[in-house]
Amino acid sequence: MNLLERLNEPQLAAVTLPPQHALILAGAGSGKTRVLTTRLAWLISTGQVSPQGVLAVTFTNKAAKEMLARLAAMLPINVKGMWVGTFHGLCNRMLRAHYRDAGLPQLFQILDSADQLSAVKRMLKSLNVDDEKFPPRELTWFINAQKEAGLRPAAVEAWDDWTKKRVELYAAYEQQCQKEGVVDFAELLLRCYELLERNEPLRRHYQERFRHILVDEFQDTNKLQYRWLKLLAGQGEQNCAALFCVGDDDQSIYAFRGADVGNMRDFEREFKVANLIRLEQNYRSHGNILDAANAIIQNNPSRLGKNLWTEAGSGEPIRVHESYSDGDEARFIVEEVKALANEGHARSQMALLYRSNAQSRALEHALFNAGIPYRVYGGLRFFERAEIKHALAYLRLIANPDDDTAFARVVNFPARGIGARTLEQLADAAKAQGGSLHAAIPQLANAGGAKLAAFAALIIKLREAASLPLPELVTHVLDLSSLRTHYQNEKEGQERLANLDELVNAASGFVAEEGTANTEGELSADLIAFLAHAALEAGEHQAGEGDDALQLMTVHSAKGLEFNIVFICGLEEGLFPHENSLVEDKGLEEERRLMYVAVTRARQRLYLCHAQTRMLHGQTRYNLPSRFIDEIPPGLLKFLTARAGKYAGSAVSPTLTFDAAPRRRESSGLRVGQTVMHAKFGLGVIVNAEGGGADARVQVNFGNAGMKWLALSVAKLEPA
Repeated sequence: MNLLERLNEPQLAAVTLPPQHALILAGAGSGKTRVLTTRLAWLISTGQVSPQGVLAVTFTNKAAKEMLARLAAMLPINVKGMWVGTFHGLCNRMLRAHYRDAGLPQLFQILDSADQLSAVKRMLKSLNVDDEKFPPRELTWFINAQKEAGLRPAAVEAWDDWTKKRVELYAAYEQQCQKEGVVDFAELLLRCYELLERNEPLRRHYQERFRHILVDEFQDTNKLQYRWLKLLAGQGEQNCAALFCVGDDDQSIYAFRGADVGNMRDFEREFKVANLIRLEQNYRSHGNILDAANAIIQNNPSRLGKNLWTEAGSGEPIRVHESYSDGDEARFIVEEVKALANEGHARSQMALLYRSNAQSRALEHALFNAGIPYRVYGGLRFFERAEIKHALAYLRLIANPDDDTAFARVVNFPARGIGARTLEQLADAAKAQGGSLHAAIPQLANAGGAKLAAFAALIIKLREAASLPLPELVTHVLDLSSLRTHYQNEKEGQERLANLDELVNAASGFVAEEGTANTEGELSADLIAFLAHAALEAGEHQAGEGDDALQLMTVHSAKGLEFNIVFICGLEEGLFPHENSLVEDKGLEEERRLMYVAVTRARQRLYLCHAQTRMLHGQTRYNLPSRFIDEIPPGLLKFLTARAGKYAGSAVSPTLTFDAAPRRRESSGLRVGQTVMHAKFGLGVIVNAEGGGADARVQVNFGNAGMKWLALSVAKLEPA
């Protein structure tokens, strides 16, 4: 059959399996989508099932549309009525058809995340609950987490008064939603699961209808999604539907969203899966890249196991570059991108991947200065992010309290109980006197006026610190404005806090590059210049999808994408792997899967970049190279800078491209063999030295802390 042409042997075996449960371990770039779609087409074309007898679950609407489009191109059938979609889309369809049985109005509405947050805020206000003690975002996360665990309020165990109160609020929120005839995303799945669980005739109907259930990205399912699939398939019952699950446990990177990679092993055990097929031939990357990925991921002990390979040849070695600082790292990447573009490589086929969004700031700054077009995929540029705009608005009010745009942005952020009606009255008063919103505050004598006066007092207090050095001023603003406190109370606030920390770093870097001396007691000239700099970078239009622009993104955003050339930035202990992973249960395994995903995005050329020092919380932090670099066999690597430690004597010769100054045996009064003290790493012995003046650096063996190259202008070593 034409359908089966160009399938390799494992793909063919998967597509033509008999109607039994199957688990397909589909490695990165192994043709997963082709297998899923061809399986669906083969079942229909051979008469084993009708188009209406199949249920196919994807994780994005885009993937569902692509599957249907491919299917329509393969077979002369109308695909419109087929049950192919996301978990939430399919549950919505089922609930619409059986709204009475589900206890819902016929025209129930779905709350998106913003609508849900608004509903929670209204509920808290109606009950006179202090939203500082029970922050709306945190409560929303709690409610969704319980639903995704399949728990209604009565089933949630409350061990203390605080949890008990949150459960009561969960129940109140449910009552409000039922009264208003609305459901949130988590409710769609839970309500549908409960409908099928308690309504046996309806459950039998769908079990008999859907004889084949296909699941994409199975490694990303949460516990409730897996329970829904088991219920629909008729687990443990005679004449159970055939579950065909495709996934890759090595690419399970969404534990923070509730994904449970353990579902794959549970499925294999609970359904007694006899058909486990591994798709290991990769059609994307060269061999060295795949060998590196295999070497990294094999350090995870609890994987199902597979080994990627390719017929495309070994390709180029993986390039490793060590920089002095994050700024140097960004400059190296800029120069490399320029050189690659000059050689004819498309910038749109180059990607810069980083573990944390905050890392993009230094990269964006270097790209902006070099005039290289870039696009932040799946997110906003640094100076366009909401938390950064909030912080900059406070800084703008220090520079000019009559800045109405900045005033309107933060007058009630974080929330101060200043309502829309009060702001309307303030705008009317400002218009009447022909002045700014800030200047009109004394005109309002009502309760809202008192809250506005408190805000005006905050701005005065911030302006009193206007002569502080810029980094200290930014830190002062973040603390006094309560922006830090606000984001500390958010479930996903850590990333926003990291961005605020990076704003302090940006201020430090700006002063180092452009700064002027402050005049005592006067407004900082650096502040005015920094605000202009931020506006210029934010105002530079982001390149569109069709432009030949460099692609910037987090590793999470990169999943499912591929590029000819990939730079993985910030490969340092504490950053990638992230420091939180070292204390979380199985956190390091998830970080290693994330690294595996990052590596397998590259087709032809891969760069691994790390820096000795990086600005964090406005201070210089000394970092060890990521353990993931050490997990790659040295024969696959080409070091672009001298590397100390385990590879110093390897067969791979390091090629010096930066700071290739003549080596000196002494530097700044220190000598090789001398014992020195470092504030963080402790006692060490100098084993090498090179460069001179501002470029002088030494290699120090700190024992347990490892071997490090340190710039003397930064490290402040003391003779011991």
